[in-house]
Amino acid sequence: MENVSAFLELAFLGFVALFPLVNPVGTALVLDPFLHRLTLAERRVAAGKIAFYCFLVCTVALLAGSWIFKMFGISLPVVQIAGGILICRTGWQLLSPGNDSSDDAETSSPSHSKNVEDILFYPLAFPMTTGAGTISVILTLSAHTSEEALKSHLMNLSAIFVAIVAMSILIYICYAFTPAVLNRLGARGQQVVNRLSAFIVFCVGLQIAATGLKHLLKDM
Repeated sequence: MENVSAFLELAFLGFVALFPLVNPVGTALVLDPFLHRLTLAERRVAAGKIAFYCFLVCTVALLAGSWIFKMFGISLPVVQIAGGILICRTGWQLLSPGNDSSDDAETSSPSHSKNVEDILFYPLAFPMTTGAGTISVILTLSAHTSEEALKSHLMNLSAIFVAIVAMSILIYICYAFTPAVLNRLGARGQQVVNRLSAFIVFCVGLQIAATGLKHLLKDM
């Protein structure tokens, strides 16, 4: 009974630690301009793929993240800087004239669906949904559990895995059903949200890059 309680406690702790970094509710609104032309069925498929990619990123980080970083000599601050720059670039493209996807009523097309398919992993799943911060938290949680005995270590890894699964499900729900919220705002409201979202994407990228640079300079 005590083991079950500890398992549930760590799973809950992992979910709570991941939630503010992933922020599936807010991120779904921010990334909606990339997906808004898709039909409902296409939207759900795209949301499922994004959630699956996020699940893969988190699981790989849990099982082999620290080993991969050591093998290539990559530090988390460098990942933050690179990811932040890429997110800034995406936000700038959304803010640029001619990229306001809500200014026209063009319906979904095969070519547009294919273009969306190309960006589902990068940059939507990584680094905009699960980025360096998420990986850092998972590495911290897994590093803490590695100090335990093998049985406890495996149980704790399983608890963190459950938290990752729960977060992936929440990502799917938020991304798939964002239009239900935005449709209540009307066309002009959606345009405002899309523009604000693009600006937030740019600011988030800048903040991530600045944080990574700060940590990198501090470690020198």
